[in-house]
Amino acid sequence: MAAKAFVVHFSAAKPSKEPFYRYPDCLSTSQSLPLKSLSVNKPAGKLNNVLFISHYTLATLHRRLSPVSAGDSDVPHPFHQESANFRSNKAFEEWNSLTAKFSGAANIPFMLLQLPQIILNARNLLAGNKAALLAVPWLGMLTGLLGNLSLLSYFIKKREKEAIVVQTLGVVSTYVVISQLAVGEAMPMPHFIAISVVVATGLVLNFLNYFNMLNAGLWRFWEDVITVGGLTALPQVIWSTFVPTIPNSILPGTIAFVVGVAAVVMARMGKLSKQGVKFVRAISGWTATLLFMWMPVSQMWTNFLNPDNIKGLSASSMLLAMIGNGLLIPRALFIRDFMWFTGSSWATLFYGYGNLVCLYCSNVISKEFFLAATAGLVSWIGIALWRDTIAYGFNSPLRSLKELVYGQ
Repeated sequence: MAAKAFVVHFSAAKPSKEPFYRYPDCLSTSQSLPLKSLSVNKPAGKLNNVLFISHYTLATLHRRLSPVSAGDSDVPHPFHQESANFRSNKAFEEWNSLTAKFSGAANIPFMLLQLPQIILNARNLLAGNKAALLAVPWLGMLTGLLGNLSLLSYFIKKREKEAIVVQTLGVVSTYVVISQLAVGEAMPMPHFIAISVVVATGLVLNFLNYFNMLNAGLWRFWEDVITVGGLTALPQVIWSTFVPTIPNSILPGTIAFVVGVAAVVMARMGKLSKQGVKFVRAISGWTATLLFMWMPVSQMWTNFLNPDNIKGLSASSMLLAMIGNGLLIPRALFIRDFMWFTGSSWATLFYGYGNLVCLYCSNVISKEFFLAATAGLVSWIGIALWRDTIAYGFNSPLRSLKELVYGQ
């Protein structure tokens, strides 16, 4: 789940006395933070006149919000002004800049993520080895695809160009893999046709909205669709992962669909409280995150059931997944975005590294490769926690993690 770097230019205009609302749908009880409070008393030329702010934090430098909890991670919220002083904390400013650059660098492994798997699948198809494609569970790919599509809509609404590129590439590359699975008869053709219609519709509507060519009512309808769709898909995918160990049933998805439709209709009719409406609007983001989190579980379950097919899994893809998501962890922690942090950390540990463990246990990758990946991951997480602690002036990284979950 990648971030976009916002570029905010400071002018000499008088500070606004009104609260700054970048996102009109978000509720806030905060008061404005005058722009003059951000002055560092240095020549503008030496300041570069630019501050890079990633993901949900454009409003950071314009206003001061009350502390947020994990449940509000889906809405834009600022850094904690009381935890770090923008004017004098050099470590804070440096880590702010570095984490933004890490988020941008994550685009590279994300762009290449599915390429090794696509090449491997193509070779197996050309060789007539369709059985090897069974190592890639189409349900796992479907969860990733739906997650990418939901988050694409989320970032389109926020106009986060960098994240939009990553999610679009995620949709396209994952769809290519699913197409290969369909050709190799590793997934049902009716399911593939339905997925194709959803993907095509989603991409068209998202980019029409991005270029302001879509009716607001139609976009709101699409948001309701992905809310209900995500809520329906999550329990159904979880259930279907364990078939035939458990009976095949559409009951979980059916129940979730009814609940989702009821929630959306009640929100539209004004039958829910403000908190209730806020919760419904946040469903699509959280279901997308949970779908991503289920993707490695589906893959590991497939590995457990069919250990001989693990050779069809690309170690390069798993390493790229670990690196790409790992690069997002420092930024998600730094801006205290619990939803982003949860998804990135889970994908890093369980999808990327977890599958490398499976490959190592099956003697597909060398001991040196596995140990290097392990050392790199542990060191990276340690550095992220250590630098965040220094940037905020805390005595322990546990304080950073506590703020991430519970707010300041």
